[in-house]
Amino acid sequence: MKKLSLIIALLGVSSLCWAASARQDAADRLDKSAAVLHQIMDAPDKGIPVEVLEGAKCIAVVPNMIKGGFIFGGKHGKGVATCRTENGWSAPAFFTIGGGNAGFQIGLEGVDLVMIIQNAKGMEHLIASKFQIGADASAAAGPVGRHASANTDWKVDTEILTYSRAKGAFAGVTLEGASIRRDDDSTRAIYGHKASTRAILTGQVAPPASARAFLDAVSGAKSVVRSGD
Repeated sequence: MKKLSLIIALLGVSSLCWAASARQDAADRLDKSAAVLHQIMDAPDKGIPVEVLEGAKCIAVVPNMIKGGFIFGGKHGKGVATCRTENGWSAPAFFTIGGGNAGFQIGLEGVDLVMIIQNAKGMEHLIASKFQIGADASAAAGPVGRHASANTDWKVDTEILTYSRAKGAFAGVTLEGASIRRDDDSTRAIYGHKASTRAILTGQVAPPASARAFLDAVSGAKSVVRSGD
């Protein structure tokens, strides 16, 4: 009985340590994602156009996705996403991304990824918690600059616009074949076992305090671009 009690106690401590670690990982990811958006929008002439931001249904960020080699190169990244609701931007949903091929090679320390979901169909893919870019959802490298040209087809039937940034260089990038899945560990750590991705991204779940900086960065991104006009 003593051994059994000791094992149970150790399992309980281990579970508490895991939960604390997972919560910290999720909070750090939110802060890093906020920093990525601020850094991108601080240079609006080389950032995401205001027209893209105005039409965004959801915005997703994957901070520091790799450490060298190709954009995916057998590794995966972890990101956060928020969607537009009647009451502002939703609580963040946590996801992982992996596989696929990048549109170009980057041999740098880290790459930040931003995805702009443009329409309801793209939002439904994100809510589904598991989809593949190219097979399930159409995607294209997004336009870069203060404004997007009206003569381009960046918003025609494209569900997701993708961008990457490495050491200050920011550009649209293709992510053909990349797979996006719900990050169950981070979701449970922040929201508990009952929160679905749909409930989170449609505004049925209150944003945690740790998401404030990220949501402020998302809601303020368009204002930063317009202030420079």
